[in-house]
Amino acid sequence: MPETVIEQDFSNKRFDEIQHALNSGMFVQVRQLLMDMPACDVALLLESSPYKSRQVLWQLVDHDDQGDILEELSEDVKKSIIKEMQADQLAAATEGMDTDDLTDVLRTLPDSVYLEVLGAMDTQDRSRVEAAMAYNEDTAGSIMNTDTVTLRPDVNLDVVMRYLRLKGDLPKATDMLYVVNKDDKLLGGVTLSALIVNDPIMIVSNIMDRTIETLPADMDEAEVAQQFERHDWVSAPVVDDAGKLLGRITIDDVVDII
Repeated sequence: MPETVIEQDFSNKRFDEIQHALNSGMFVQVRQLLMDMPACDVALLLESSPYKSRQVLWQLVDHDDQGDILEELSEDVKKSIIKEMQADQLAAATEGMDTDDLTDVLRTLPDSVYLEVLGAMDTQDRSRVEAAMAYNEDTAGSIMNTDTVTLRPDVNLDVVMRYLRLKGDLPKATDMLYVVNKDDKLLGGVTLSALIVNDPIMIVSNIMDRTIETLPADMDEAEVAQQFERHDWVSAPVVDDAGKLLGRITIDDVVDII
C-alpha cells in the first residue's frame, strides 16, 4: 500500500478517535491527542469539524501551538476562530509568527480589535507589524518577512561562521545572507555555498555577489510571483526606493500567492 494511503488512513483513524473522545466528554484525552499531531493535521481536523466542535477543539489546543495552526488554516476557518479570540490571546498565539502570516491575520480584524492586539504585542512583533502594514495589501512589502540575516562587508568569513553558530538557527528557506552598510543599504549577498567553500580569512566584500536582483517594496505580488518563476529563486530581498534592505520574500510565500 502506498505510503500516502497509509498516512491518510492513519489520519482518518486519529480524527475518528478525537471526535469520539470529544463526543464522550473526554477532553483531557482530546487535548493529548491534539498535542501529538502536527499543525497541518490539526488544521485539517478543525476545517472538517462542525462549527461548535471546532470552537471546543480550539480551546483544547495547546496555546504554544496555536500560531503554527493558524498559519495552516484556510482563510474562512481562520477568520471564524480569530473572531472568538480575545486580543491578548491572539497576541500570544501570533508571537514569533512570520511577518506575512501575521499581517494576514491582523488585516482581517476590525480596527478597534487590531489596535488592542497591537497593544498586547511585544515591542519586536509590534514593530514588524507596523512596518509591513505600512505597505498596500498585495505588494511585496506586505508579504515580506523581516527575518533576514545581514553581514557587514569588512568582516572575514571566520567571524561570520562563528556568528551563525552562536545564532543557532537560520530562518527557513535561507539560501543567501545579505550584505549591508551601516545604514542598512543593500550592497550584495553571500550564498551559503560560497560561505562554506571559501577560505575563512577571506573578507565578505571579496566574495559577495554585487549583482543580486531585488524587489521594490511597492511591487505587486503577482509580479513578485512572476519574478520568482522567471529566475527560479528560493528567496529574494525587498528594498525601499533608497535601496535599504527591508526584508525578504521566500518561495513558500510565493506558493501561497499562486
